[in-house]
Amino acid sequence: MFDSLTDRLSSTLRKLSGKATLTENNIQEALREVRRALLEADVALPVVKDFIDRVTLRAVGQEVAQSLSPGQAFIKIVQAELEQLMGSANEALDLKAVPPAVVLMAGLQGAGKTTTAAKLSLWLKNNPKKSTLLVSTDVYRPAAIKQLETLAAEVGVDFFPSDVGQKPVDIVEAALAHARIKFSDVLIVDTAGRLAVDEAMMAEIAELHAAVKPVETLFVVDAMTGQDAANTAKAFGEALPLTGVVLTKVDADTRGGAALSVRSITGKPIKFLGVGEKTTALDPFHPDRLASRILGMGDVLSLIEEVEQKVDKAKAAKLARKVKKGQKFDLEDFRDQLQQMNNMGGMASMLDKLPGMGNMAQMAQQNLDMKMFARMEVMINSMTPKERRNPELIQGGRKRRITQGSGTQVQDLNRLLKQHKQMQKMMKKMKGGGMEKMMRGLGGMLPPGGGGGSGGGFPFR
Repeated sequence: MFDSLTDRLSSTLRKLSGKATLTENNIQEALREVRRALLEADVALPVVKDFIDRVTLRAVGQEVAQSLSPGQAFIKIVQAELEQLMGSANEALDLKAVPPAVVLMAGLQGAGKTTTAAKLSLWLKNNPKKSTLLVSTDVYRPAAIKQLETLAAEVGVDFFPSDVGQKPVDIVEAALAHARIKFSDVLIVDTAGRLAVDEAMMAEIAELHAAVKPVETLFVVDAMTGQDAANTAKAFGEALPLTGVVLTKVDADTRGGAALSVRSITGKPIKFLGVGEKTTALDPFHPDRLASRILGMGDVLSLIEEVEQKVDKAKAAKLARKVKKGQKFDLEDFRDQLQQMNNMGGMASMLDKLPGMGNMAQMAQQNLDMKMFARMEVMINSMTPKERRNPELIQGGRKRRITQGSGTQVQDLNRLLKQHKQMQKMMKKMKGGGMEKMMRGLGGMLPPGGGGGSGGGFPFR
């Protein structure tokens, strides 16, 4: 996420970090680089100008001059102003209303409104523990209604049926009445999208808004459209009383222009980020954490939250006990680790959140064959329990049986066994604890140049 912007900003600021003194000349040089990086990231020009002006005002003042470490002080100013640009702090959904609280989803066609509605319903179900009802008023695209129904079943929330013969206002009023009967906490209304902002679309959604009086009106926009996302959000904001923005496809956006422009141009907070295709891939937006990641400082808080929510604590505790006692790390443990890593979004996602690991995350993304992880799990599942606990038994005929049963090649299995051995050695080094030992062990599992190892650990293309 935001790879190119992170590269440019972190390298520019790194040049200043160790300087004992900062002059107006080297500050101006750094700011020119920052300005260029923001413009290349497709941040809106007025936003860039305002940001640079604010940083300059603070940087050439007493704040940096009186600091014991001027370079670090300058970086802190850039980080603080990035946070301010994106909204300072997370702004949660305001659902303090007599149930059902209505959340209206607006946006252009293809922005991901329907998927986001389902993701949001799952997030509400798991976090504030709210019961949710989903309804689609998109009578122009029958597939949208069916898609939302399918997604509602997938995430385990209620769905109110509708069809193309109904009027959107009639659908939403019937859904609201049903939500009251069912004592639903939240009603999420998925509206029709268009290929461009047009009067008919705005009139229809304004009518829906008047009928249900939502507590939240969220504008869903594709982050990959850059500053156009902010301009479209502004157009919607002039027609509707928006309460927030959801940026989708952020995982595919290497520039970051939308995230840095939307708040400033619209005056509306970004409330959520869509970070993948899975229904769990919706994160509350934290400006401070994103600013930290953009500057290559990682996002440990989000990583901790993901671990809390997605890691099987019983399995993690069992492995920790084994490691502490120096017991053998077998293929069943290895399979558990593959599953846990997949739940966390994969190795690249995890590395991206660790301070100073941004480049390693990019290398992992470029070099790792992500499908290989699935093949590894299939191979382990094709083994007998005895083989999983005693990998040294896997020879000759056993190898042929396992590869035939998993639809893989013997060289795939050999690679898996080699990787397991490396993990086993790493776990032995960790006996008695020590994160430092673990990170040294991970170094040998990264691509050449990514950690000083041989690059033979994980599966590469």
